[in-house]
Amino acid sequence: MNSDTNASESETRTKWAEDRTILANERTYSSWMGTGLACVGVAIGLKAIFGAFDPTWVAKLVASLFLGIAIMIYWMARRQACKTLNRLSENDAEALPTRDFTKLSVAMTIATVGTGIVLWLL
Repeated sequence: MNSDTNASESETRTKWAEDRTILANERTYSSWMGTGLACVGVAIGLKAIFGAFDPTWVAKLVASLFLGIAIMIYWMARRQACKTLNRLSENDAEALPTRDFTKLSVAMTIATVGTGIVLWLL
């Protein structure tokens, strides 16, 4: 009976560890999205600082590089979050569906491209 109790407790701890990993995966995804947004902020800051820079296309090009990096970050974060989530089983925690990672990455990409368009039109 004692070994059954120990096995049950061990299994419970393993399930909780999986749930914690699922939640950590979502926090990591969120952190990567924040890093992508920081790249967008750098792009806007570059445009603000070097707006009077001549030729203006150089400042816009550098800002666009940061926007491109932001988009890469969004999609790398999505890929890694989905890959991690597919390896795990949820127990007590309810994991964010992988389609929600995709929806958010699409929305952030559209917003970043929109920011790039505005920067080039200014």
